[in-house]
Amino acid sequence: MDRRFVLIGLASGALTACETLDPAVLNGIIGTGGALTQSDAAAGIRAALNNGIGQAISTTGRLDGFLADDLIRIPLPGFMQDLQQTLRPLGASGLLDEMQTQLNRGAEKAVPVAKDIFVDAVSSLSINDAINIVRGPDNAATTFLQEQTTPRLTQLFTPIMGDALGQTGALQGVDKLSGRLANVPFAPQLGADAKTNLISHGVDYGLRGMFAYIGKEEKAIRDNPAKRTSEILRRVFATA
Repeated sequence: MDRRFVLIGLASGALTACETLDPAVLNGIIGTGGALTQSDAAAGIRAALNNGIGQAISTTGRLDGFLADDLIRIPLPGFMQDLQQTLRPLGASGLLDEMQTQLNRGAEKAVPVAKDIFVDAVSSLSINDAINIVRGPDNAATTFLQEQTTPRLTQLFTPIMGDALGQTGALQGVDKLSGRLANVPFAPQLGADAKTNLISHGVDYGLRGMFAYIGKEEKAIRDNPAKRTSEILRRVFATA
């Protein structure tokens, strides 16, 4: 695990240990793993998020992390996907298949670069945020992280996805596809912004895939005691 994740978990101990929650607030929310402070709650949520982030990055930010995963494989957008499915049985979908491959490769390259943004978001989590997350549904921590990071991650991922599609010829493939469709009577035409739409589609689905794995890890920590691999996780997520 990245040292920065460890340091964030340690830094949470600097929160004032005497900041304790009203027993009525804690009762039935955090569990019975002993007297818990607000610092405990924040540290537990940070640890859960760090676990989810580490799992998501190691799972998706590698070769075939998206492309070979049925859960998060990025499809082509709209009409391109329909055309791909129509042409594939005819053995004529090669150009579209390659464009889809490069969409997924772009996401695989972008994911590891997101780590610093995640570190910042986890470190900014407040005590009130932590309590609301512990009270919340199975994906409350993931939802918090998604809300805090999506605008910055979109900015970060967009040029990476654009470069990946440009370097592999996928964007040039859009021009080729447009040219071919122009000669097909009654075929839908790709708009002038088709390349931009392809990039933003890849970014959107890339983020969805990453957060899907963070959410899976969060739910596992809440549901499965064996996934609580540290004392703070066991205390915060202990069943009442």
